[in-house]
Amino acid sequence: MQSVNQTLGAGSSYAASLDSPFRRAQWRMLLAAMFCYFFFYTGRQTFGFAIPGIQKEFGLSKEVLGWASTSLLWCYAIGQAINGNLGDKYGGRRVMTAGAILSCAANWVVSFAVGFKSLAIPWGINGYFQALGWAPGSRLLSNWWGAGERGKVYGFYVFAAGCASVLSFITSIIVVNVLHLDWRWIFRIPVLLMLVGGITFYLIVRERPEDLGFKSPDTGVANADDAKDSLAANEPEESSWSRYKAVLSNPRLIIAALSIGFQNAARYGLIVWVPVHFLGKDWAKAADGMFNPAWISVALPVGMAFGALTNGWISDKVFGSKRYKAIVLYMLLGAVASISMYQLPTSIWGLLLLFLAGFFVYGPASSFWALCPDLVGAKRAGTATGVMNFFSYLLAGLGEPLIGRMLDQSGNTSLVFPIVAASCLISAFIAAFIRR
Repeated sequence: MQSVNQTLGAGSSYAASLDSPFRRAQWRMLLAAMFCYFFFYTGRQTFGFAIPGIQKEFGLSKEVLGWASTSLLWCYAIGQAINGNLGDKYGGRRVMTAGAILSCAANWVVSFAVGFKSLAIPWGINGYFQALGWAPGSRLLSNWWGAGERGKVYGFYVFAAGCASVLSFITSIIVVNVLHLDWRWIFRIPVLLMLVGGITFYLIVRERPEDLGFKSPDTGVANADDAKDSLAANEPEESSWSRYKAVLSNPRLIIAALSIGFQNAARYGLIVWVPVHFLGKDWAKAADGMFNPAWISVALPVGMAFGALTNGWISDKVFGSKRYKAIVLYMLLGAVASISMYQLPTSIWGLLLLFLAGFFVYGPASSFWALCPDLVGAKRAGTATGVMNFFSYLLAGLGEPLIGRMLDQSGNTSLVFPIVAASCLISAFIAAFIRR
């Protein structure tokens, strides 16, 4: 094992050679976290593809199914508020792995639903299990990477989440359109990949550099003005209550949490209802061929993945870690792309616009998550990420039944796009007040 004396000192890891043992270990932890989260969305972003089949079998309205979607989002929000702190307390390695295993099991329970309650209740429980993933994984990464590279690192991490959306879309389409299985198998087959990802993650990663004999990089706040909100590396671990108190008393983090709430409402407006929009009323007849409208919808998560990868890099390199600027820019462009989709709803020419909508709407996520350790330091990063994600999914959950009701009443699924555009504009306006 590499000795501490041979590793990099605090704050110098950024300039490390790619050949250094510590640098290779950093990338191994990042790639393992990305690999695990690459499969996580197969456990929660497949619902939109199941909606047509569920409607046909149970006779439920889109508004009612919107509430089923909300059950997951709100339980996920509650789970984030709890599990981010658990990641700080018990470590991201164990908590994230548990989330993958438990979520896989919950999805299988959902697949045996016989009505609304047996669908919504386990789907909500699954939301809590899904919340065992993101914030604890973020905490592990903040242990390994210093302040000067957070935008890039969270860009890669969120890129993996964006790719997970692509995977969840593709595997769901394969189940329904290629294998011609019913909606229940959407909750059975794709999630097996998440189980593999969680176990692999546990076997590869270690919680902190010291576990492999390395010295930690500078994992404090991004600028000196925020030092009072950080816990120094040599200070003893604080209580859960102290962590929550420190995070909730940070005004800029709360502003960021409100902004990401509207960003996530826009994101889930697209993720849940775009498949419904592109599958259309004749979803069963559209099951033949690789170029039917369902496959066009894959442009959305592909755009999301690349948007996340670029936004974190831009916040570091172009805006000097002033992440609110990258957030505002992408949210404004996301509004433009979304409202343009309203004018070009199901045409093949909408492929590029759908890609851009995903690119700009989801892109700021990498900057939002990098703000957590930026503002409160690595030792509180899990709790801060959990609190921010609580607001994120609380507001996203409010949007689902609202969108479902509007689609029921109008019969026009393209209405989702102006709703998404409005959420983007509100997010951009709030983000301008972060000003870190």
